[in-house]
Amino acid sequence: MSPVAATAPLAVALDDVSISFAMKGQPVYKAVAPTSLHVREGEFVAIVGPTGCGKSTLLNATAGLLTPAGGKVTIFGEPLAGLNPQAGYLFQQDALMPWKSALDNVAIALEINGTRRADALAEAQNWLKKVGLSRFADRYPHQLSGGQRKRVGLAQVLVRHPKILLMDEPFGPLDAQTRQIMGTLLLNLWAQDRKAVMFVTHDLEEAIALSDRVVIMSAGPEARIIGNFPIDLARPRDTAEIRLDPGFHDLHRQIWDQLKSEVAKTYGEDMPS
Repeated sequence: MSPVAATAPLAVALDDVSISFAMKGQPVYKAVAPTSLHVREGEFVAIVGPTGCGKSTLLNATAGLLTPAGGKVTIFGEPLAGLNPQAGYLFQQDALMPWKSALDNVAIALEINGTRRADALAEAQNWLKKVGLSRFADRYPHQLSGGQRKRVGLAQVLVRHPKILLMDEPFGPLDAQTRQIMGTLLLNLWAQDRKAVMFVTHDLEEAIALSDRVVIMSAGPEARIIGNFPIDLARPRDTAEIRLDPGFHDLHRQIWDQLKSEVAKTYGEDMPS
């Protein structure tokens, strides 16, 4: 459990959740074996593991995008039925509408829920300012860089003020420098109201730099949570500078010692030590 959020109420509780997929003409694929994960209000949890281990699948169950084969999903103490209205979801691929400006792409997140257009535009402009894109409000997605599109996407999710933030490799397509800049921006925004965050990434350094806790999933099929590491690095953090901290390197070594054997299983071979 994270020392930052050890006494906070639960935002997300996955209890003995198992997830399977039926494929035509093939046996049922058991993606996730019964596994449990609790995320507390204000806690930033990163989930790492080899490709295909079910990291995104756990996010989708938390979002209500799929129904577990077994177990229970509870959100702020209430069983989840259908889509999770408390959650905002930021995917790896852009979800921006190419025919809308940056401002309209953010405003639409409020308008579809009944907010008056004038109010939605004002709030959207406020969030574009928060992500450093005030001057680009009238630009269309094809006129923005990859990092700028990610900022619009982040504003699009946060403008609704979700209590839970689900992030599935959100910075994956970006170059290393831009990823670090986006990570620091995310932490600065998160520090303002400390949402519960579930952040999926293949990048162990990114996971440590951002989170209060890193959770490791085993290789699939029938993946499960096999590791749980509190990240006791001081906040606030700069995601580039924190990587120079000796404690960061100690944590990286500990987590990688457990993670590397699971990564090796994905490729059917032993990893070099």
